[in-house]
Amino acid sequence: MRLPSLPRWPDQNYRYGVVNGWVVSLGDGFLNASVVLAGFAAKLGAPNAVIGLLPAIQAGGWMLPQILVAARIRALPFKLPVYRAAATVRTLSYVWMVASSALLADRPGVLLASFILGMVVNALASGVSGLPFLEVVSKVIPPERRAAFFGLRNLVGGLLAFVAGLVVRQVLASPLGFPLNYTLIFAVATVAYTVGYAAFGRVSEPPDPPMTPSDVRSELRAIPVTLREDAHFRAFLGVRLLLAFASLAEPFYVVFALRELRMPTSMIGLFLMALSGVAPLSNVLWARVAQRRGSRRIIRMSAATALVAPALALSLPGDWTFAYLLVFVASSVAAQGFNLGHTNHLLNLAPPDRRGRYIGTLNTLVGLALFAPVLGGFLADVAGYRAVFVISIVLYALAWWRCGRLRRDA
Repeated sequence: MRLPSLPRWPDQNYRYGVVNGWVVSLGDGFLNASVVLAGFAAKLGAPNAVIGLLPAIQAGGWMLPQILVAARIRALPFKLPVYRAAATVRTLSYVWMVASSALLADRPGVLLASFILGMVVNALASGVSGLPFLEVVSKVIPPERRAAFFGLRNLVGGLLAFVAGLVVRQVLASPLGFPLNYTLIFAVATVAYTVGYAAFGRVSEPPDPPMTPSDVRSELRAIPVTLREDAHFRAFLGVRLLLAFASLAEPFYVVFALRELRMPTSMIGLFLMALSGVAPLSNVLWARVAQRRGSRRIIRMSAATALVAPALALSLPGDWTFAYLLVFVASSVAAQGFNLGHTNHLLNLAPPDRRGRYIGTLNTLVGLALFAPVLGGFLADVAGYRAVFVISIVLYALAWWRCGRLRRDA
């Protein structure tokens, strides 16, 4: 009996883009800043402010350079060479982090500083590659297929991230000592990222029409003009800023469990499995919402779901160990919705001739706000983790309310 043939990919670019999303999601599972890296830093004895800095570097550092990149690449007919160059730097920075954890085991302070340096370089290089990535996707994936494209990337990518959680749990529960157990995890992540970057680098990019060159000063001067002229973009920025500040609690779910609830380190693997295990199913849900209700509805529903995570962390009894996994389930479901909703909403809002400016403006301003977990770390030291969770709940509620001002779209 012949097996049914697999459905054909729409085109080669679609295939490379999807494979990129799958393999990079696998790497993200191994190098998750709010779970794996937070546990790594806590094991090194890092203060809360430094633990909060890790996801801020990973997310905020990715966004901050993009207004500078927007000015540099605006007149380039091809954006993919910029992506490839940045991907090379990103790969080398991962190798640096692996080497740091392997060679500086007897000097935890130096190890942490060296690792953070590698993260900073990686995040800035990621920011350089992020805008070319979105520019290329917007050129090679038609608007009507973008929701399915990102949904498919996230669906299988979530399954692979779940596999990463299984591996992390086994490695952290193995006899391999600290920090070599984390070194192994970081090395596998490096291989996954390298393969993913190479896949997207093979996309065949059509040239952009000639555009007037720009510079950083012009792009910075254009920010208030863009915000003043486009009320829909201004509303979207307001929601994104609220959501960014609301994320101040995310790296402390793990630290709270390890330091105050006294859960074993091997629970990190279970947290990561919960975070990634629900991602495929939630991506199916969000993809359906995107196709039927639009990105505005996704963002609003995601904000409501995100509020559940700090509420659970605040209210669950300390001996309800496995119930605590629901914190990461709610966080993951919300994150998948944000990933799909934010990208679609931004690409739908941005005029084609000013797409880079819109992306760069939004990501640079939101990138500054994504350093809120550092403030969360200081607050945790002064008032405790529960105070951080309360503030997060309030900010997510405000973001949900402000979503009512977003433009309705398909």
